[in-house]
Amino acid sequence: MPHGHNEYVKVYLSSFEGDDALDGNTNMSNGFKSLKSLWHNWIDNAVDHSMQLSNLDPLLNYFKENEPENLPLIMITPGDPTTEVLAALFYSKINAFLKAEDLNVRCTKVEIEETPTNTVIFHGDPNKAITVATYDGPERPWWQRPDMSINDL
Repeated sequence: MPHGHNEYVKVYLSSFEGDDALDGNTNMSNGFKSLKSLWHNWIDNAVDHSMQLSNLDPLLNYFKENEPENLPLIMITPGDPTTEVLAALFYSKINAFLKAEDLNVRCTKVEIEETPTNTVIFHGDPNKAITVATYDGPERPWWQRPDMSINDL
C-alpha cells in the first residue's frame, strides 16, 4: 500500500582537500548559487510528490501500459525505495550536480529526516550502498547524472 512522509533533506558540503581548496575565489562562488538553485529545483519539482517505486515493482508495468503520462512522476530506485537507499541516491545526485558545476566542493553527508524520530544519515561510497544487480537501465543511471531526472524511462 503506497504511503508517504514529509521528509526533510539536509546536505553537507565540504571543500576539496589540497593547496587550492580554499583560494578565496572558487570555494563559494556564483556557481554555488547555481548549484543551490539546481538542487532545490530538483528536490521541489522532481522529487517532492513523486511516487517512489522499486525497479522491480509490478506497478511500473501498469503505469507503462495504462498511464504513461505519469511515468515522469515516478522515482525509480534500484531495489526497495527505503530511506537509506534514497539518502545514497541523493548523495550521488548532488555530487553529480557539484561536478557538473565545476565547484571545489563535494557532498560529504546527506541526512533524511523521515519522521521526528527517524533520521537516516548517509556518507561514504554510494556505489557500495546502491544495489544495481537487478537494475536494467543506461550505463549512467539517473542518480549519477546532473539533470532533473528521477528515473530512466
